[in-house]
Amino acid sequence: MSQNADMECFRIDESGYTGFDLLNPDQRFQGASAIAIRDEDAALLIKEHFPRLQTPELKYRSLSRRPGNHQPLLALQRDLLTHYKSVSYVCDKRFLLVLMFVDYAVEPFYYERGIDFYENGQNYAMASLLTMAGPTILGQAAFDALLAQFQHAAKAKTPEALTALVAAARATRWRELPEALGPLAQYAAPECLSAIATPGVNTDAALVVLQSLINRMEVMAESAYRVEHDQSKNLLTYHDLLQRFIDHDQEIEFHQTEIASLKFPLKLAEVTQVDSKTSPAVQLADVMIGAAIEAATSLTGLRSGGLDPEAVMSLYADNQFIHLIPSIDFEEQRRFRQGTQASELIDYFAVNFSGPRKS
Repeated sequence: MSQNADMECFRIDESGYTGFDLLNPDQRFQGASAIAIRDEDAALLIKEHFPRLQTPELKYRSLSRRPGNHQPLLALQRDLLTHYKSVSYVCDKRFLLVLMFVDYAVEPFYYERGIDFYENGQNYAMASLLTMAGPTILGQAAFDALLAQFQHAAKAKTPEALTALVAAARATRWRELPEALGPLAQYAAPECLSAIATPGVNTDAALVVLQSLINRMEVMAESAYRVEHDQSKNLLTYHDLLQRFIDHDQEIEFHQTEIASLKFPLKLAEVTQVDSKTSPAVQLADVMIGAAIEAATSLTGLRSGGLDPEAVMSLYADNQFIHLIPSIDFEEQRRFRQGTQASELIDYFAVNFSGPRKS
């Protein structure tokens, strides 16, 4: 039980977590939702929209399979998004992996030559280009193999894995995109290989997801707040990261985009695990992220069925939904990320929130 029961509480839940493997074809998207609602209010909403519910726990995946539940699910989410503070974050894991490739297998090469590769979101522009055009330009099979080898090298960190990564880069048609693949394929740039081999550098997306949720919760919370989440195995990584954020007391602030910044120490003061069966509020967080992930999957044509994705997305205000997907509107990306401190933030997180937790 929380020691600060009167403190504002955001309940969170995740979906699509596959650890270091961002290429899992069955789970293209990963995300999480946070909603500030009391268990008592959550229970009343569940009873109002699902008065005949027989199961002890509201689970989005089970409910969405039945067409008769679609309208109540939409109505429930409309109530939540209209009356309660909330945010949902969804990322394309393949794009995130490419973005990580750019961060560690490309950017250090330019940094050594005095070029700020993060200026005005250049890294996002290159990652978007690679994600959307890379298979055609570099060769589908070769590009897939490159991403798989990068993911493996970031986890294994052995000389053999790094050598195999360089070989995978050279096996693509890299001369068609030398700005992106040249550092590895042409130069086997030691600064890039060193970055990938750095302890704590990995392809786990949990930190990226949590950072985005925290950005919004910090804005929505007027004062100190706490977080509750389910006891699932997947959320153990999130729990550890949340505790690190709470424990971090250094005073510092980073500007990320025109609408996002992150300031330490956080207002977030406490994180606790609960049994979702006894927490209607956590069950509603499950509904929120379940619907958001399903909508993303449907809109990209990867799967059909479930709720109408356009109806789901129409419920969200702009500041309630965050997404990380590739975009070839490079001018918009430049404007959105102008003046970003992405480089400093990546370095800061690598030092303070990666690797084994210090006791």
